[in-house]
Amino acid sequence: MASNLSFILNKPNDVTFEERPVPKLQHPHDVLVAINYTGICGSDVHYWQHGAIGHFVVKDPMVLGHESAGTVVEVGAQVKTLKKGDTVALEPGYPCRRCGPCLSGHYNLCPDMVFAATPPYDGTLTGFWTAPADFCYKLPAQVSLQEGALIEPLAVGVHIVKQAQVQPGQSVVVLGAGPVGLLCCAVARAFGATTVVSVDIVPSKLEFARAYAATHTYLSQRVSAEENARNILAAAGLTEAGGADVVIDASGAEPSIQAALHVVRMGGTYVQGGMGKADITFPIMALCLKEVTARGSFRYGSGDYKLAIDLVAAGKVDVKALVNGVVAFKDAEEAFQKVKEGQVIKILIAGPNEKVEAGGKLDVSVNQERAKEVAAAGGAGGCC
Repeated sequence: MASNLSFILNKPNDVTFEERPVPKLQHPHDVLVAINYTGICGSDVHYWQHGAIGHFVVKDPMVLGHESAGTVVEVGAQVKTLKKGDTVALEPGYPCRRCGPCLSGHYNLCPDMVFAATPPYDGTLTGFWTAPADFCYKLPAQVSLQEGALIEPLAVGVHIVKQAQVQPGQSVVVLGAGPVGLLCCAVARAFGATTVVSVDIVPSKLEFARAYAATHTYLSQRVSAEENARNILAAAGLTEAGGADVVIDASGAEPSIQAALHVVRMGGTYVQGGMGKADITFPIMALCLKEVTARGSFRYGSGDYKLAIDLVAAGKVDVKALVNGVVAFKDAEEAFQKVKEGQVIKILIAGPNEKVEAGGKLDVSVNQERAKEVAAAGGAGGCC
């Protein structure tokens, strides 16, 4: 019998497994999906450790997880786009569809968004999940379910790079070489950027970034923001250009944000993708004097999931290179611990009904070798 075993956060550092009833379709446009694989996001780890993110507080037991792919097992009477047996990437939040942001095409800003693993809503680390069919994206035959679980963070990267309006031939600096930062580098390359610089404080992350999608890297130093900025531009050969066309902060770290405004060129574009402290010291003078276009970026919007899937299907972004391994559902807490300790880039948790081969080893060197293959093929999955 199929299991609906769920990985539940009761309070900070207190998780349990619980068998829950298989959910029923509540709307004729909904589908029921058997979850095959789920990735772990930094927000999942933060809830696990702290029980809250900003004003979102876990008050009742909540199923974790929102980076998932699965197989359709039941469709509502009005569903025309999916059928039983289709494999799908799940967009884990769906809006009201009626408010001003939704009607203006910015549904990610909907104030009544129902988002997986954001209190009070349960997440996808479970056996079965119901969702509107139009927020379940059919995977092409050449895109695996494991790749499908990585479409969510890739869609975040797509949205950030779209916010930056990256154009062919431009230079892009990405501060932060975590999963989203790496994917921003890969998407920027796919959009035609010819210089892509990855900046971080961890040498091993930069080694991976250079093999994966970055054309240049820079190890941030404990110096002023202005000096780090000068060093970044020198390392990437952008000093004479007066800065980078686009700068993306994917770290949320205050020193990185401060350096970013000194890296961007006159009239360039700056996008804040990483979330950190609510309030920071910000170099507003640099922003004004350079007449920088500054944008925020939140989750993903219309077309981002589809484009993310298309990039993977076309071989322009390789998401498999980020995966260190797959663990059984029963080992979900161990996987969370590895993410917290920075032992992995991405780790996938198999659904409770998914079989996992025994003896799998989590090893970043696997990523290094895969990244070298990607580089040999021409960058981020052979992208332009």
